[in-house]
Amino acid sequence: MSLDEKYKHLQSILSDFNSAVIAFSGGVDSTLLLKVACDTLGTDKVLALTATSPIFPSYEIEQSRKLANEFGVRQQFVDSGEIKLNDFVENNLQRCYHCKHNMLNRFLQTITVSSGVLLDGSNLDDQQDYRPGQKAVTELKIRSPLLEAKFSKDEIRTLSRQLNLSTWNKQPFACLATRFPYGTRITTKRLQQVDRCETWLRLHNFSFYRVRCHDQLARIEVGYDEISRLLDKTLHADLVTTFKANGFDYVTLDLQGYRSGSMNEVLPATNTL
Repeated sequence: MSLDEKYKHLQSILSDFNSAVIAFSGGVDSTLLLKVACDTLGTDKVLALTATSPIFPSYEIEQSRKLANEFGVRQQFVDSGEIKLNDFVENNLQRCYHCKHNMLNRFLQTITVSSGVLLDGSNLDDQQDYRPGQKAVTELKIRSPLLEAKFSKDEIRTLSRQLNLSTWNKQPFACLATRFPYGTRITTKRLQQVDRCETWLRLHNFSFYRVRCHDQLARIEVGYDEISRLLDKTLHADLVTTFKANGFDYVTLDLQGYRSGSMNEVLPATNTL
């Protein structure tokens, strides 16, 4: 199907619901889903549910609030509370599954029958990488209209641009837990450490970035064409000072540059749930 046909299919899927609740992070996927749901059903028939937790960058929470206000849609915040779950904190290979299952369960407990069906922004690309969280979506019978309409990530960005959504070229959203190697215990202190360092990169206008935390070593990923900026003498000195002030003894630059899911590169290709 063409992009226009997929767009019409997405609208058709959404029009079957009397009302809808969108699991809304403010990322590229859920923003498009929320926008199309509002346009199709009307803002009074849509609710945006946003999880709050130390695993989410502080900036992202505020951005989700601005987008919801821009669309004129109701937004409700829910404390996802995964930082209290041992299965999450221990950070084994099923961390994402336990986190997603917990968060979606809390969403389901929050909504009522009149609120509508819970929908999430999963898409075709989510089936390509190691994404144990998708098992939770299936188990809890969460509908994924973008996946049902067979949208890829690139198509989501293209349609977002056509609809004048500011998120069309936003870097992929991923919770801060993805910054730690599997087996590294996740704590609120470590999450805040990474959040503050990534805030520095955002405030210095890096478009794509991650701060991967390897104990006392920070491994910085930025877009390949932005790597040279980190070698600027003044910027470099400020970066090192900031990262060390936030608890890192060593600050390194990953010469491969930014790539989504780099912590999964060390997993066996046959790894499955």
